[in-house]
Amino acid sequence: MDFQVVVLAGGASKELIPLVSEEVPKALLPVANRPVLSYTLELLEQSNLKDLIVVVEGEDAALRVGGWISSAYVDRLHVEVAAVPEDVGTAGALRAIGRHLTSHDILVVSGDLVCDVPPGAVAAAHRRHDAVVTAMLCSAPVTGPSESGSSGGKDKAKKPGRYNIIGLDPTKQFLLFIAAGAEVEKDVRIQKSILRAVGQMEIRADLMDAHLYAFKRSVLQEILYQKENFQSLRQDVLPFLVRSQLRSELSMDGAQSDENGNDKVASFDNKVTLSQLMANASSPSFHELCALVPNGSVPFPRKTHKCCVYIASKSKYCARLNSIQAFNDINRDVIGEASHLSGYSFSAHNNIIHPSAVLGSKTTVGPQCMLGEGSQMGDKCSVKRSVLGCHCRIGSNVKVVNSVIMNHVTIGDGCSIQGSVICSNVQLQDRVVLKDCQVGAGFVVSAGSEYKGESLARK
Repeated sequence: MDFQVVVLAGGASKELIPLVSEEVPKALLPVANRPVLSYTLELLEQSNLKDLIVVVEGEDAALRVGGWISSAYVDRLHVEVAAVPEDVGTAGALRAIGRHLTSHDILVVSGDLVCDVPPGAVAAAHRRHDAVVTAMLCSAPVTGPSESGSSGGKDKAKKPGRYNIIGLDPTKQFLLFIAAGAEVEKDVRIQKSILRAVGQMEIRADLMDAHLYAFKRSVLQEILYQKENFQSLRQDVLPFLVRSQLRSELSMDGAQSDENGNDKVASFDNKVTLSQLMANASSPSFHELCALVPNGSVPFPRKTHKCCVYIASKSKYCARLNSIQAFNDINRDVIGEASHLSGYSFSAHNNIIHPSAVLGSKTTVGPQCMLGEGSQMGDKCSVKRSVLGCHCRIGSNVKVVNSVIMNHVTIGDGCSIQGSVICSNVQLQDRVVLKDCQVGAGFVVSAGSEYKGESLARK
């Protein structure tokens, strides 16, 4: 298919402190006891996309990620790991590896994407429309504890997030408007030129930009080098392409556009009907009609481009691990409703207990739970809707609910952990109570301590 694949794996994401550290960059954060990056790599492998560039922010993080890939995917994938400076952003990361991009089209995938949508479907849509960019959109995931979560309050119920405001043409194939980040909270302003061209627009707030894009390489590189201030694909590059896709129409019809593709004057009365524009839903008819003079008969040389979307089915799972809440949600989902992504075989009790794990007397591990290799639990413990890592030592009378516990964690007798994340090599002494907390790697919580909604980490 002649697509070059770039995986943007990030570095030490500030939004994920204290979960990330020098030893555990974002790409290696565990989802069901597997690095999150493994879900992206295996999704690509399943689509027979095995020649990859994985971009990591920071030299040390790149070495760690590269070492893990080499051991986990030997003889399976051909991966070049490229280190870029920290905090350059997604656009900056692509700009930094620009000389390595040589194919006609580039498939860009976020390394924190956990989904079951085949990237090949996005690539096929991109080629079918000869687009400059095709973005994958999916249903905005619900977020927050499950109904039987730790607090049980109504304010804690799962609710859909609001990630983008998106404008689509009636065929739902073309992207006409997108607001992301802080723009979502502002008034929506739509270019008149777009509305004139397409006739009508469907505004959606229930879709998430999954950060899986197909780009025409020549256009992408031109933007990256001309717009040196662009740092984000989602907030800078994609909106710019969408705003400027009918720019030449603006200059011909008396309206002018600034360098960002925004209307300054809108005075053209478009007589083309919606039925004419959308007569052939499989072709980009409104872009083609905008390449004609107003009477619709004589071709006029103009430079339009197409921004397309691939909307994943609602039955598909799609989420990004880009916040602590998302980390909790995705871990819960992958051992729950999206268990097909885990790669594990579940027991008759709908849980995963490694054969080497040891459970004490009257200890229960409920459904949608996971207990990793070599971990030991004392007597009368209870685990509900949680992931426990490898080689943990857990005392007696310990309760764990809606939580993620990483590897080599020691938990004393009588502890209670709800809605929390416990990073590797943490020690919780006896009778510790944690609710909605995050505990950074190697931290020691003293006996009898109680914390709620705290982030605990070594200074």
